[in-house]
Amino acid sequence: MIVLLGVLVVILGFATRRNPLLVVGVAGIVTGLLGKLSPVEILRTFGESFATSRSVTIFAITLPVIGLLERNGLQQQARTLIGKLGTKLTTGRFLTLYLLLRQLTAAVGLQTIGGPAQSVRPMIAPMAEAAAERSNGGRPLPDKVREKVRSHAAGTDTVGLFFGEDCFLAIGSILLITGLVNSTYDTHLEPLHLALWAIPSAVCAFFIHGGRLLRLDRKLERELVTANAEMTVAREDARGGAGTEGGAAK
Repeated sequence: MIVLLGVLVVILGFATRRNPLLVVGVAGIVTGLLGKLSPVEILRTFGESFATSRSVTIFAITLPVIGLLERNGLQQQARTLIGKLGTKLTTGRFLTLYLLLRQLTAAVGLQTIGGPAQSVRPMIAPMAEAAAERSNGGRPLPDKVREKVRSHAAGTDTVGLFFGEDCFLAIGSILLITGLVNSTYDTHLEPLHLALWAIPSAVCAFFIHGGRLLRLDRKLERELVTANAEMTVAREDARGGAGTEGGAAK
């Protein structure tokens, strides 16, 4: 059990906000040393793991493609699309629909179909912002409100993936749990059992986070009213100050 001290390294590293890659690397080295592996064996294990998991380098292809799509107007097209879907599709309702879609796709094993780089930044966040701008009379959003919309878009993707992927019986976490339990406690736990028990959690997560997203519309409405009022007062003060200076000059 002393080998599990490598998990403590990960917890301490993330708690102190260290570089995630450095934390995971150090945790792997500590785990290997505690497992009585030589430095050469640890290095060989790192190399074999990297060679058998080439999918971790898919970002090298994904990011340039997303960049080209954004340069050629992907975000503008996403904003145009949300404008054609009707006034009833608010920011909260749109993100709730995306939450449902993200959970369903993750539940059937399509975890990488969405994500911060693949879908949130180029499509989901701009569409959510466009819905908020439409409710604001077409005026640009204040920076504070825009950042809140973007954070909720990213959070929706994370919640949908986290609670949806456990319903897929071939996900790594399910296989890790069943393998550990079966080998440690000499039981016969099937991945399907865990996947089925994950469905109630996913349903609860949808209703809880979906409710938060629907309340987001009322919060944005109040913040936009306050922000617009502050901008109006600032304009009037600026005009009054300019008029006073002009009268003094005469």
